[in-house]
Amino acid sequence: MKLVLVAAVVLVDPDGRVLLAQRPPGKAMAGLWEFPGGKIEPGETPEAALMRELHEELGIDTWASCLAPLSFASHGYDDFHLLMPVFVCRKWQGTAQSREGQALKWVKPDLLRDYPMPEADLPLIPVIRDLL
Repeated sequence: MKLVLVAAVVLVDPDGRVLLAQRPPGKAMAGLWEFPGGKIEPGETPEAALMRELHEELGIDTWASCLAPLSFASHGYDDFHLLMPVFVCRKWQGTAQSREGQALKWVKPDLLRDYPMPEADLPLIPVIRDLL
């Protein structure tokens, strides 16, 4: 089975809300809400992948020193296995905005269960609620 390595970040705003992005139509798992991030390219660290993805997808910039390891997800889908280190970030430059057509929503941690998410993301919800 193919192993897919993806990094994700829990962006936390000053009000303690978490940013969710909705997967756009045409992508796998379209319509589901997820934490921002993306595939880690060969030779790239998870932190570097997140800094690149946050700039490309949301137009914000952060630093490796602002990405604190939080948890990880390991989930077997039908045609691949996802391994996803998850970081938390409270400091960045710019205002998060959709650059790839995805819907964005700032959500209080206790309301995360109201948003349909990929199976790999679901075990992260209690970890995030305990953190915040």
